[in-house]
Amino acid sequence: MLGTWRLSRGPRSRLRLYRRYCSLSIFITSFLLCQDTIVSILSSSATKRDARSYLQRFTPSEDSPSTNTKPFCESQSCGVNLGRFYGPAAVQGSPKFVQEPEKQAKLSVGPQLHIALVKIRAPQTLSDETLGGIGRTLAQLARLGLISVVVVDCNDSGPASPDGLRNSDWKDVEIKQANRLIAAIDANIDTRARLVENIVGVSEELPRPGIKHTRAYVTYRKLLMTPLKRSVIPVIPSIGYYDSSQLATPVLAADIVLALTRELAGLASTLLPDEDPDVVEERLQALRKEVSLDRLIVLDPLGGIPSTDRKNGYHIFLNMEQEFEPTKQELLRRLHLHRDKGSLQAQSKKELASDLGFSNPFSMSAETDFGGPKPFAGTARIEVTEESKAENWYYLQNLQLVRSVLSMLPPSSSALLTTPDEAANSGNDAPFQAARVGTRRQRNPLIHNLLTDKPIFSSSLPVGRLGHQTPTSEIVPPAESITPTTFAKHGMSVTTFPNPMFSPWEPPIPGQPHLTLTDSQIDLPRLVYLIEDSFGRKLDVKEYLKRVNGRVAGVIIAGEYEGGALLTWETPPGVVDDGSPESRSRMVPYLDKFAVLKRAQGSGGVADLIFKAMIRDCFPRGCVWRSRRNNPVNKWYFERSRGTWKIPETGWTMFWTTPDMSLDRQLFLDYEGVCKRIEPSWADNKQVLD
Repeated sequence: MLGTWRLSRGPRSRLRLYRRYCSLSIFITSFLLCQDTIVSILSSSATKRDARSYLQRFTPSEDSPSTNTKPFCESQSCGVNLGRFYGPAAVQGSPKFVQEPEKQAKLSVGPQLHIALVKIRAPQTLSDETLGGIGRTLAQLARLGLISVVVVDCNDSGPASPDGLRNSDWKDVEIKQANRLIAAIDANIDTRARLVENIVGVSEELPRPGIKHTRAYVTYRKLLMTPLKRSVIPVIPSIGYYDSSQLATPVLAADIVLALTRELAGLASTLLPDEDPDVVEERLQALRKEVSLDRLIVLDPLGGIPSTDRKNGYHIFLNMEQEFEPTKQELLRRLHLHRDKGSLQAQSKKELASDLGFSNPFSMSAETDFGGPKPFAGTARIEVTEESKAENWYYLQNLQLVRSVLSMLPPSSSALLTTPDEAANSGNDAPFQAARVGTRRQRNPLIHNLLTDKPIFSSSLPVGRLGHQTPTSEIVPPAESITPTTFAKHGMSVTTFPNPMFSPWEPPIPGQPHLTLTDSQIDLPRLVYLIEDSFGRKLDVKEYLKRVNGRVAGVIIAGEYEGGALLTWETPPGVVDDGSPESRSRMVPYLDKFAVLKRAQGSGGVADLIFKAMIRDCFPRGCVWRSRRNNPVNKWYFERSRGTWKIPETGWTMFWTTPDMSLDRQLFLDYEGVCKRIEPSWADNKQVLD
């Protein structure tokens, strides 16, 4: 009966029903997409502070209407009946001959575009399911306000040989893989992607030295910006075209990433001899207001940058200011096993001669000839030998690319290196495993990083506290189960006084010089301000200096006194402090002050940098400290300490980083005695949060 009633309806009625059905389908699909995004947000474990920071960065301001630059109410009606005052268009549009240039009312630029540069290597080795997951993640990033520009890198054969040939169908492979990724992105109903293959030019001239210059450049900015303004994701294959011949040539994906970075950062414009510098400055400012290049995302089957601190582990956070050179030297050592350390250091010093300190190892484009494209080995700085390992070559290229890109961007920019599999995960629940505790929802590192601007795990956590990310039925050691993801930022310098590499932190010897807080190396006023700002209390500087001078083990300073730690040598109760070897052997390394400026708390990983320097470089055998039981920072301390103890009959909780095998009963009692007897040095003389 119902079917008969439907058939009896007229064409217009059926059309109305069809439209309602389509509207309902679109609503349901949009709801499911929104639900998918919400699940990703919730699974990222963003805190209130993270959420507030994200909203501040990605919510457009109220005074950012759409872009327009034209005189008000001249070419069209203003919406008010002006009668004869609203003249014909021919009159309104007629030229006006005036001596002074007509002042136009410039409306403010539209909402700033937040861009992520994404380089995906070896997509031809990925399954359609993995590519589909990556497309879904890129669509989620777009919904959250971050539009991607994707560069496809089909290189899966390691470094190019100077006399080798690229496969003759290299261009077809690049286009095919780019289209696969486009199809994966287009599978999301609210996100679109477009193939953009004709915007990369290759200069006939050799580039100038330095990381800012390569032979590749963006030929037409408009072709790049048009899809971005429409929230369409450009997908760019590693194809370039020579200036004069317009012949297609394979270009290293890293060169294209650097060219896009220069363009989006407003560094591609050159000053002509007859051009007004003020006009150029205004143009650059307009370009930077139009686009904010926030992130570099490298999706590599090898994942992040390996770390020597743990077996089969990765750098969780790379402070490029402090850790780039040591990490680079370690990768070079692995890459050139036959070369001695002196030659590596000589190579490093040679590279430091460039304008920003690092040569560009990516200026290796390929020259098209009638016999097929031959890789061009013109300005590559990294020598690759037969003994080299392809994995370390890729690691080194990725590390240098991150350094090069971040050097052209503001300090707030960051880079994320992970595997395609990690980028493809959608936060699904891991299967229940009764034999294991701590199974958790997988976090997508790209979504988590966008919302928090932090790595998934804190870099100062002990290896055993990093958790297990990959759902599996096997028990895997923590060092081998760490997510292969590296988060990198400009970071800041971390300075230790004295430098433990040259002057190990040891108990003071009577009669020998030792560090004091009034030493010329220490900026005491800034250190005092740091402590008072962090704790929110006034320090009794005179009493404090009286207590710690003579027993200072060392001071750790992050950046320009954004954070710091002060450690002392303390004598346990019952031990005579006479400087004898017996007395010195019982002295306890004590973390007396750990402070971070309020404006730097919760961002930039300042506390993690200081803590890592303390336990890795200064006191690898452990130290001890105390904190009031109601201190909100205790959760952070609990996660990073090797053990805790609530001291009886006091309001203190004791923490230590000493390995269990080194902590005997006597040392434990010494720790407890020191934490009991130290008197606070606050000006208000109240025994509260210390």
